[in-house]
Amino acid sequence: MRARLPLRLARTAAFAAVCVTLAALAHVLGGGAAPAPWAAALGLAGVSALGLALGGRERSAGTINLALVGAQLGLHELFAGEGASYVTVHGHAQGGLAVNAGMLLTHLTATVITGLWLSRGEAALWSLLRRIGRRLLVLLSPAAAPVSRPGAPVVRTRVVPPQPGFRHSVARRGPPLPA
Repeated sequence: MRARLPLRLARTAAFAAVCVTLAALAHVLGGGAAPAPWAAALGLAGVSALGLALGGRERSAGTINLALVGAQLGLHELFAGEGASYVTVHGHAQGGLAVNAGMLLTHLTATVITGLWLSRGEAALWSLLRRIGRRLLVLLSPAAAPVSRPGAPVVRTRVVPPQPGFRHSVARRGPPLPA
């Protein structure tokens, strides 16, 4: 099942809003400065482009988390590279990937939270869309409605009467009686 543009845009908006908001929150909790509005807007545009590119069909939790790790890394670099306050707050002059443990931990936490939330939402959304699609197909197309099947076929067999020696035999199988 492929997503049409309105659904893709809605999914992209949810993905981008959650991803950028949690990245900004994680960045502040990790010891960084709050991102400038232009940086947040640029991050939202970048994550929206990523979400729109990946939003054409259902994605697995692994694909979602891989995209989120890349998005969090890019958002950290964007939020951290805003200005001179970055050097004093982060303790490293060039930005890059040399982040302190608190910043790394908060961005990874944001990635895990976002990944779990989005993968569960993704599974629920596609399950709901499949159910609605099946119902609409049945309602709108009488030819596609399930045809009632006849019962199980009747098998005719000949019953052979038991042999005379077995007529008075009783088979009692079961667990042994308690002592």
